[in-house]
Amino acid sequence: MTTGELTACPYPFPEVPALELAPEYGEFRRTPGLPRLEMPYGGQAWLATRHADVKFVLADPRFSRAAALNKDIPRTMPMVESTPNILAMDPPNHSRVRRVVAKAFTARNIELLRPRVEALVDGLVAGMTDGKNTADLVDELALPMAITAISEMLGVPEDERDEFHDWSTTAAAIKGPSIEEIVAANESLWAFFRRLVAERTQRPSDDLISTILAAHDAEGRLTEEEMVSLGVTILSAGHETTANQLSGHVFTLMAQRELWQRLVDRPQDVSDAVEELLRFTPLGVVTFARIAKEDIEVGGTLVRAGESVVMQVAAANLDEEVFADADKIDFDRESNPHIAFGHGAHHCLGAPLARLELKTAMTALVRKLPTLRLAVPADEVVFKQGGLLRGPESLPVTW
Repeated sequence: MTTGELTACPYPFPEVPALELAPEYGEFRRTPGLPRLEMPYGGQAWLATRHADVKFVLADPRFSRAAALNKDIPRTMPMVESTPNILAMDPPNHSRVRRVVAKAFTARNIELLRPRVEALVDGLVAGMTDGKNTADLVDELALPMAITAISEMLGVPEDERDEFHDWSTTAAAIKGPSIEEIVAANESLWAFFRRLVAERTQRPSDDLISTILAAHDAEGRLTEEEMVSLGVTILSAGHETTANQLSGHVFTLMAQRELWQRLVDRPQDVSDAVEELLRFTPLGVVTFARIAKEDIEVGGTLVRAGESVVMQVAAANLDEEVFADADKIDFDRESNPHIAFGHGAHHCLGAPLARLELKTAMTALVRKLPTLRLAVPADEVVFKQGGLLRGPESLPVTW
């Protein structure tokens, strides 16, 4: 068991092209014990990259997210976490807040949204292809699909939906924007949701904003800070992740034409394909440290009480001990226990909605645009830099 001091590896690692994963993750995954990272802010942290280790840290109550609040812990983002949002809570507080909206995101209730999501995607694809043969898949399909879907669930008026995307992008920046700009973006998001709550107070509805408001006003289950934080988190995370996943998945398929043709020939395989693409295509960077509440062994390394563990889920999804031919896309995997949506208490609340959107959009594309291809060479596609999420900045396509 590793217990001594290790030389820390500077993080982030050197940038890699497109949606590739830095080779350091694979090297660390195949090396016994946990490596030590020198994070951009807050000092050193242990890194988990193996599937079993990541699941263990995500699920074991001896690791805390709440302990990270208001502390200068190892992290990728410049700002110290100070808001007790649902992503930074431990049970039982996390469970109390999550239950307010969990029912809306059950697989059964999300299935009721299928006709609306299908109509939404059909309309966007029709608009994207109307009288032309080129488009930006990010701006004309991925983003508007994701923004509209979560906005309709929450009850955000149509004429106000463009306001929050830029704020949420800036608020999740790792580098680029100044701390002042990040703070201002967060404040704008909070003010935006407070205004929506005030409007719903005057005009109640059956949307998620009204559900959250009732949990604060009528039931007393949420403080005002928790109410606003929950709404902002759902609004931001509910569209950014799905939009990046869809555009990233399409880019991956465009680079491997035989996989795209497989789906054109067999659209019934889209569901399995999306699960495999979720496993294979990286989405996020290392973030959201867990703090050990006591000495605990992880992957052969003794993590001392108070020390931080960060994780790379994308690396865990390429673990050769769990996935045969892990570095290859295989739509026919008999078992695919990927953790693209996390694991444990913080498993992504919106996973059923994201799956519905991704599978609906991919089915529409393979059926309606079978000749879809990149409109520029793959190495000319511009990818996002400096944020929590990875994905194409734009994705020029033609057909």
